[in-house]
Amino acid sequence: MSEYETNTNQSQTTHADATIEKRSGLLRAWHALFHSLAGLKAAFLHESAFRQESLLALLFVGAACFLPFSPFQTAILLAAVLLVLIVELLNSAVEWVVDYISLEKHPFAKRAKDMGSAAVLLALVNCGIIWGCAIYELLA
Repeated sequence: MSEYETNTNQSQTTHADATIEKRSGLLRAWHALFHSLAGLKAAFLHESAFRQESLLALLFVGAACFLPFSPFQTAILLAAVLLVLIVELLNSAVEWVVDYISLEKHPFAKRAKDMGSAAVLLALVNCGIIWGCAIYELLA
């Protein structure tokens, strides 16, 4: 039996035999909140793009709240800003997982990272279009 087959069989056996106690209800939600906060902290500490986008998000959130937009417009503007942060978090997660699996250059790894980057770009373009339309309407 090869080393790969041995490791694969061991991990399957270990996984199948493991009993995992799962939380439910409010306790699960409480623990999920702390995992989410840990993820935000990790992104802020280790991802410069997330820090930059967070700073811009604070500025845009302030502008959305203080400029004379309707409540619906404000909600749409805030959603566009939050979408950028969400997509950046997902992109960072993909990049970390790809790097964890292997630091070796591979076309599939590059493709996954490029797709994540493209998703961030589209979220930023989306945000720019929404904000541009809102500001245009405000000034018109």
